Amino acid sequence: MSLLSDWRRGEHAAEGFAYPTYTQGGGPGVVVIHESPGLTPEVIEIGQHLVDSGFTVVMPHLFGSSHAPPRTWEAARVVPRLCLTREFTLFATGKTAPLARWLRSLARELHASAGGPGVGVLGMCVTGGFALAAMVDPVVTAPVVAQPATPLPIGPGRAADVNLSREDLAAVRRRVAEGCPVLGVRYRADWVTGTRFETLRRELGDGFIAVELEGHGHATLTDHRHPEAVDRVTDFLRRRLLGHA
Repeated sequence: MSLLSDWRRGEHAAEGFAYPTYTQGGGPGVVVIHESPGLTPEVIEIGQHLVDSGFTVVMPHLFGSSHAPPRTWEAARVVPRLCLTREFTLFATGKTAPLARWLRSLARELHASAGGPGVGVLGMCVTGGFALAAMVDPVVTAPVVAQPATPLPIGPGRAADVNLSREDLAAVRRRVAEGCPVLGVRYRADWVTGTRFETLRRELGDGFIAVELEGHGHATLTDHRHPEAVDRVTDFLRRRLLGHA
């Protein structure tokens, strides 16, 4: 039986892109954006956890495998493919990934159907910065940045870049100043995240809530799942979307 058999399959088409989506649950909406190498069992597990926590979860399938453990070589093949696609920006600095417009549209659609005060967006690894890009739209009121890995941290400039254009970074700063905090989660010694948390502290001040775990892991919510990371993300979404203290 597929791990996605209880999820409703659909498709969202907007801004020149179209991707499959999987939806389940009730309550305010949360978009869970998978990491490399794809929509793996571990990503589905965190999505199911959020469904069980009282949210309507939508998981777009953007690349790689879905619902089955990836082959051992798949992760090594996904990133080079992403380098060649127009949706992602794995090397450019000071630029928002084109896929961000599609994600904002998906968040608006989810909010229209699920209701609530807004939508949560959880980005991970190569999609970590997408939560920031999505919050340019006011419908996104609970952005979560988990181990952001793009642009790839080759050199200090890329390591510090948060995958946003100058205009979108200014919009994120305004949203935070107006009362929309950003939650960030990473392992403290994870070199792939570069110095992005330092950039976010400088740009967003107290509006950036950093959860830094001890150790050398990477995937805080999936492959190297840490209970504190899961609890902090869940609590943040509950406070922002369900009004729970």
